[in-house]
Amino acid sequence: MQPQHTDDLLQTLQVRFETNMQRHQGLSWDEVRDRVSSNPAALHALAAMEASGGEPDVIGRDEASSRIAFCDCVPETPAGRRSICFDGAALRARKEHKPRTSAMEMAAEMGIELLTEAQYRALQELGEFDRKTSSWIATPPDIRKLGGALFCDRRYGKVFVYHNGADSYYAARGFRGLLYV
Repeated sequence: MQPQHTDDLLQTLQVRFETNMQRHQGLSWDEVRDRVSSNPAALHALAAMEASGGEPDVIGRDEASSRIAFCDCVPETPAGRRSICFDGAALRARKEHKPRTSAMEMAAEMGIELLTEAQYRALQELGEFDRKTSSWIATPPDIRKLGGALFCDRRYGKVFVYHNGADSYYAARGFRGLLYV
């Protein structure tokens, strides 16, 4: 990344970090900045998250590894990551009206992961997300083997987990990413 682009990204992340302190109590911006700025892969991933509308922010620290967790915190699923099926196998299986890519392929290109159900539920403890959209989540292999995939949203003040064919895609469904630094 160009130095100016890196500085702009770090400034954006700092403003978001300082505006939403309830998401990451006990962490300092100096620690986050030092960890991110010394990691080119993390900078690339965060820039991709930002460019696709994810508004990434720190949501805590993994206790086992002490890595800092970033997640898309935009209120609705990132606009630049909607209308995509679940994974590459589902994309290849579609005979017509194929979406441009899949959630798993896009996440891999960005250097991030899809949230698990537990991670999605933990994110919802920090705010209200996906009240009008939905997000693909990591799907257990036994469900995927049968052609399905899982997604979540928040309706009626509750978080719901649903299933759909992995090859389905909708204008209001995308995915939220997670990055550990």
